[in-house]
Amino acid sequence: MKITNRKAFFDYQLQDRFEAGINLFGHEVKSVRLGKADLNGSFVRVIGSEAYLVNAKIFAYQPGQIEGYDDRRTRKLLLHKKEIIALKTKTDGANLSVVPVSLYLKHGFVKLELALGKGKKKYEKRESIKKRDIKRRLDQELS
Repeated sequence: MKITNRKAFFDYQLQDRFEAGINLFGHEVKSVRLGKADLNGSFVRVIGSEAYLVNAKIFAYQPGQIEGYDDRRTRKLLLHKKEIIALKTKTDGANLSVVPVSLYLKHGFVKLELALGKGKKKYEKRESIKKRDIKRRLDQELS
């Protein structure tokens, strides 16, 4: 099951990509396996020498209703020290932000794909909507 952050592709010009592990509880892993997660509006924050996923929503696993579970809690990302330093220097130096792109399973482990993104301006977003509409019309005419 692959959960993508479609809004990230629209709001940002994505550049470098990283793969990170994510620190989850057991019931959260079960929810991700069922596809019960949402990355819209989430972002990555580097604090000190650690990276955290903020505002990602992983819904509670239904058979094991847990009282007091916060589905938008901050989760620690598992990255190498060199990768964290690279993220921190690139976000501090340039006008870039770290955006989660997708959440997926790899060999039984939950992985998060991160990308460095530069925010698009309004006119760039309008151009991408125009291109998408033109492509859709061409596909309709061809089929």
